[in-house]
Amino acid sequence: MSTAAVANPPAEPCASRHRLPIFALIIAAVFAGCDRDRTPVSPASQPGLVADVVGGMSMSPDPTGQVATLSTTGSIDLTNPFFQSLGTNGRSCASCHLQSNAWGLTPQAAQAAFAASGVADPLFAAVDGANCPSGTAAAGAAGHSLLLNHGLIRIGLPIPASAEFTITAVHDPYACALEGSPPVVSVYRRPLPTANLAFLSAVMIDGRETLQPLNDRATFLANLKSDLAHQAMDATLGHAEAAASPTTAQLNAIVDFQLALFTAQRFDDTAGVLNAQGAKGGPEALASAPYYPGINDPLGGNPTGAAFDPNAFTIFAPWQGLSSSNRYTEARRAVARGQAVFNTHPLSITAVAGLNDALGVPAINGTCTTCHDTPNVGNHSLPVPLDIGTSHAATFESETQIIAALVQLSAPDLPIFQVTCTAGALAGTVRYTSDPGRALITGRCGDVGRIKGPILRGLAARAPFFHNGAAASLAQVVEFYNQRFQMGLTTQERADLVAFLKSL
Repeated sequence: MSTAAVANPPAEPCASRHRLPIFALIIAAVFAGCDRDRTPVSPASQPGLVADVVGGMSMSPDPTGQVATLSTTGSIDLTNPFFQSLGTNGRSCASCHLQSNAWGLTPQAAQAAFAASGVADPLFAAVDGANCPSGTAAAGAAGHSLLLNHGLIRIGLPIPASAEFTITAVHDPYACALEGSPPVVSVYRRPLPTANLAFLSAVMIDGRETLQPLNDRATFLANLKSDLAHQAMDATLGHAEAAASPTTAQLNAIVDFQLALFTAQRFDDTAGVLNAQGAKGGPEALASAPYYPGINDPLGGNPTGAAFDPNAFTIFAPWQGLSSSNRYTEARRAVARGQAVFNTHPLSITAVAGLNDALGVPAINGTCTTCHDTPNVGNHSLPVPLDIGTSHAATFESETQIIAALVQLSAPDLPIFQVTCTAGALAGTVRYTSDPGRALITGRCGDVGRIKGPILRGLAARAPFFHNGAAASLAQVVEFYNQRFQMGLTTQERADLVAFLKSL
């Protein structure tokens, strides 16, 4: 590559100019013309930028570039009930789901709110913004350390009356791991993004708001709207401590607002604009991606009978054989190589509750897309909650590969629970976890630690990763999987996989 090529990269065509008129306005305002390889506004140049909103798309800086959200309604309506305080503590949905954080919540955003207002900011309401819901632990930065340092919200869940297990706290750093009678279990989780919801197969990380199943193509949309409305009601009554439920009109407006949002990384500091040179990064293509329950299920659940395709991600396929040469070429080739690693690199799935035990197979040969199968989205296209070990405690762990994976992480100091199975096929089994997962909903011992796999788009905007914030970076995520499933990744493959994930 010549010096001239680096200094003056060739302009790329505005391929999307004629797709939707709104995109032309966005490109003109944000990208300063049709040269798609010109750098948009960066965090360094405008550190106070929260979100540039132009028409139906918002653009926000994140640690590796810019994330964008497209609303299919044509505008992001800031008067929607999503942004209104409908409870008693000043919170709205947007308190924990920031458009500048890909509709999630980062520790940096929490720290900025704390610096501005301290615990007076509604985000830090003791109900779940503090490490514990009552007492002196709810005061000051120390009492909100999990939210400030890891972006974790406390979720208090009762042990089901029909539980096949008992729970004891063997590590209780905040003195509220189990409270009340019957006891409420304190688990700490990252707020899930309120965008890209049209691809959901389960609502909430433990599926507790999936009251109407999302596994049938004919009923999917109606059931999804019903589930999301119920989730919005529960969130308002719980997180916002409302005295009464929002009206049906308000709930429906929130659901419609959320279902119109599609979020993805739009610009990467090293790879440039992510829908250049034929690639389909960003939210534009995502908003029109086909989806139905089981669309690419590896276990034969596709209702059309179509076979599973491990090449679930095709976004950056056009970058695999780039022959042009500009300042982004090498980075784009790395992203394409990372996509190929994600799709095709072999791994061995072992000791995953909900998969190996359910199929009666001790080892399954697969790839990343065996579980992250929804095309160009990355969650499972059918509800299959799994326990891959992210909530396990290395101190009590017996599986060598899980221990090797856990030590790659920067896990927060969370309560550790001893779960003793007292009934059913697993009676006598003892497990240790920081989050019993779906077992707190179903009461079944076989569900201990099982949670859903999240949608992967917009990852770069919402570190830390995993439901408990245990991975500080995407490099830690990759190394966790590398160790957990015996991938044997080379240094180059690890770097390429990180390049791909941060471009989603």
